[in-house]
Amino acid sequence: MKSSERAAGSPAGEEGYVFNIQRYSLHDGDGIRTLVFLKGCPLRCTWCSNPESQGLLPEITFDGRKCLGEDCGFCLAQCPSHSLAFDAHGVMRLETDTCRQCLQCVPACPTHALHAFGQRITAREVMDIVEADSLFYARSRGGVTLSGGEPLMQADFALSLLREAGKRHIDTLLETCGYGPWPALQALAGYCDGIYFDIKSLDDARHRRFTGRSNHRILANLLALRRHFPSLPIHVRTPLIPGFNDTRDEIARIIDFILPLADVSYEILPYHRLGSDKYRLLGRPYPPGDIHLPEETLANIIPQARRRLGRRYGPKGARFMEEPSNKANAPAT
Repeated sequence: MKSSERAAGSPAGEEGYVFNIQRYSLHDGDGIRTLVFLKGCPLRCTWCSNPESQGLLPEITFDGRKCLGEDCGFCLAQCPSHSLAFDAHGVMRLETDTCRQCLQCVPACPTHALHAFGQRITAREVMDIVEADSLFYARSRGGVTLSGGEPLMQADFALSLLREAGKRHIDTLLETCGYGPWPALQALAGYCDGIYFDIKSLDDARHRRFTGRSNHRILANLLALRRHFPSLPIHVRTPLIPGFNDTRDEIARIIDFILPLADVSYEILPYHRLGSDKYRLLGRPYPPGDIHLPEETLANIIPQARRRLGRRYGPKGARFMEEPSNKANAPAT
């Protein structure tokens, strides 16, 4: 099925799950952009900085530092599964194993100690928020970036968002881990001005161990994307993770894979711990623990990548948004 045929059945009123809409972003595409984070991800990367994105449905978090304790207790009567209770010390506890994620307790909390990551929203409502900053996009050559999670987990909703952006003449970019059915990615690519594509490792066994999935589909999708959309700018990114892929050989293999692909740029993203507190809010342990990425590792690996790729290193290497798009990239025949 062609992208345009599939898109015809994707109305702006289609609903999906979004966990954040971040305005004024400068690091996920050209210019000033609005990032729309979609819920759901097929991978379980041990270093994930957005654990709230993994599940497809809204998810309750609890921040005990904001809770008023036994002086309040408004949330207790709203919980049908009795998953909220005070312990012997008067401290509120949320039992995530029995919580039904019905969200009834969230509006009852006056201090927002209880919070829901994710909301059901229409494509039109999302784009109304995005379009509010259209003046900034026009002056900076920015636009909207669909991220996640993984947008391919909500492919029909993502397609509706891209189509609606096209109607409003807003530049579009897709961030993807590449793990999803090729027909879904093909449909989305037809309405993108550029794609950020993650390649984490060429070693399938290590990829399975650290992300929970094989890399075969991901690599095949990247090759298919380049083959079917030869003029679409693609920017490959690799998160550099201690103990997983932080060696010259690992990165060299990835570079070997992408070098033959025309108009594909590359960038290394150093590991960070910015999402670690989200695990506390979700009541989960932080899998990486206390690992860190030594400066000498970066100094050893990134210069090698820059030397091999030259002008193709960094997001500007793919010449993102140099010319206007017609919002319907025709696949190669």
